[in-house]
Amino acid sequence: MSTPLDSILSWLDETLQPGSFRDYCPNGLQVEGKAEVVKLATGVTANQAVLDKAIDWGADALLVHHGYFWKGEAAPVVGMKRNRLAALLSNEVSLLAYHLPLDAHPTLGNNARLGQLLGIASVAPLQPEDPYSVGNVGDLEVSAGTLCDKLRALTGRDPMLIGDRERTLKRVAWCTGAAQSYIDAAVVAGADAFITGEISEQTVHVAREEGIAFIAAGHHATERYGVQAVGEALARKFSLEHRFFDEDNPA
Repeated sequence: MSTPLDSILSWLDETLQPGSFRDYCPNGLQVEGKAEVVKLATGVTANQAVLDKAIDWGADALLVHHGYFWKGEAAPVVGMKRNRLAALLSNEVSLLAYHLPLDAHPTLGNNARLGQLLGIASVAPLQPEDPYSVGNVGDLEVSAGTLCDKLRALTGRDPMLIGDRERTLKRVAWCTGAAQSYIDAAVVAGADAFITGEISEQTVHVAREEGIAFIAAGHHATERYGVQAVGEALARKFSLEHRFFDEDNPA
């Protein structure tokens, strides 16, 4: 049984509240395809490999965290951008993308799902005074080394730890993706450790001098989970066929 694309978009807008965020890209429908959806594909990024897998599967729509039309990117539809859009349009596959709204949702978002999978309790916003903040902080009593082992088992890649593996942690802050600058907010929140996807040169110095453990577990690896949760929720709501397509990225 098919579901109108408009019904899916309405549920996503109501659930993820994209209008509440100042973002770097348009959230919602980015490329329009078929008016009815039976098969919904999901992925972290709408790269060509994920597009090809979704199209081969027969997807009517693809829902991703990293879509297109970012602020500051070149406007001409040439090269890689032309190939991606041609694949979507020629196969009438809709592209739906939600960036910060998918990071921030309190139960289905990237941060929420990573926290749930790691067993972090008493979760709260990292910056409660900032309505646009997407980080979290919570309780998890574990050594830094054990936390890295948990992340390795979860993501399938070795996280980078700045700090002592033997240190006991009690309060952990985290924000998936490229959120290394949130380490300052983690320090203010009294966290013993901060988890994100990427690391910058200056992050190492902040971690060492502020005495906070820093863990870079991979941008792609930490953002696999929200889009799957949203896809599964849509599949249940509208009786859709859903499949997650992962194209691994070491960054």
